[in-house]
Amino acid sequence: MTPQLDPDALLVAYDAQLRAHVPPILPAGVTVEHDGPLLRMVGFDHGGFVTYRDVSGLGSAELDALIARQRDYFAARGERFEWKLHGHDLPADLPERLIAAGFEPEEPETVVIGPAEPLARTPVLPEGVTLREVTSRADIDRIAAMEEAVWNEDRQWLADGLEKELAADPDSLTVLVAEADGEVVSAGWIRYVPGTEFAGLWGGSTLAQWRGRGIYKALVAYRAQCAIARGYTYLQVDASSDSRPILNRLGLLSVTTTTPYVWSPR
Repeated sequence: MTPQLDPDALLVAYDAQLRAHVPPILPAGVTVEHDGPLLRMVGFDHGGFVTYRDVSGLGSAELDALIARQRDYFAARGERFEWKLHGHDLPADLPERLIAAGFEPEEPETVVIGPAEPLARTPVLPEGVTLREVTSRADIDRIAAMEEAVWNEDRQWLADGLEKELAADPDSLTVLVAEADGEVVSAGWIRYVPGTEFAGLWGGSTLAQWRGRGIYKALVAYRAQCAIARGYTYLQVDASSDSRPILNRLGLLSVTTTTPYVWSPR
């Protein structure tokens, strides 16, 4: 097995390069604060976010105090936030500690990683479907409307967030839509992580009647081309249970899981 296809080596690179990475240019209103080994990101439209590379060096009381400080910080703001827990995080009882502090787990996803180069091919699309890069608010609103149809929940925060990212640093991501007869049937975006070997794939939701026709794979291929063109080696995805098998078949390896533990004001 080559180093590029060694899941353990990929996980080490993921932990070292992505877990505590802070974008050099942040969207308007977003700030990053340090609390011990933890990074607290504040000002997103969909609530706050905390991440870290490793909290296993903290004693039991220190860890509980760190968790409580994050909860109390966002409680004072009246704001929900996510603690991004990975399956290989230590201590092993960290999930129980979060639940005891009032967090609730959402659906887990699988972190999949693999080299971009083998996937950087001309996208193959079903007849009548085209791909297009977009930057306008009108197109971003159309993406949010498609996502709302797929997930049956408000996605206005997604449109607001993408618009702010593009305004702050248009070179930091590429947003892509798949269209048929003027309708957005799927969409995805790629975030480039400067100073690392990684680009992240996000989105990929597809209207039910268009699934199973290769559109998701075409979005991956196009974004892999984007990654290679900008000098990135690896693609990383927080994959749902629907997209993980597709990505595994394309050659990306499952290296760990990630579960959002969310705290919301009562």
